[in-house]
Amino acid sequence: MKKVVALGVLTAFMVTGCAETYRPSQSTYEGGLIGAVTGATAGAILTNNNKWKGGVIGGVIGAIAGATIAEISKRGALEAVQTNQPVRYQTEDGRVVYQAEPAGYDAKTKCHKVHEKIYENGKLVKDQVKEVCESEKTERNY
Repeated sequence: MKKVVALGVLTAFMVTGCAETYRPSQSTYEGGLIGAVTGATAGAILTNNNKWKGGVIGGVIGAIAGATIAEISKRGALEAVQTNQPVRYQTEDGRVVYQAEPAGYDAKTKCHKVHEKIYENGKLVKDQVKEVCESEKTERNY
């Protein structure tokens, strides 16, 4: 088991050593955190003999899934705004589908609205409107 983990870590370092520098966004971190907590909770509940092991495995899988979904959402919304056309991503097996559609522009806030929908196994699981802004929002607090 230790050899498999060591090989996996070594492979990850080799692959990332050749890749461009990737800087995750705040939403990617938040998605990963939410996924980790949800996965760890589910893993601990569903494991009978070793709750810690189930929690750790569930947390890792949940963190990866949550961060991936958040990153796809961010990129899909940005692509929909840049092309001013609907965007659709789906998994190879077609079980999960992400759609983003431009839904208007607010000149006052300089933000584009994007209507996002996520389907799993044909069922709508997320339906939201999010903003993609041209610059960072800043707010002065006194």
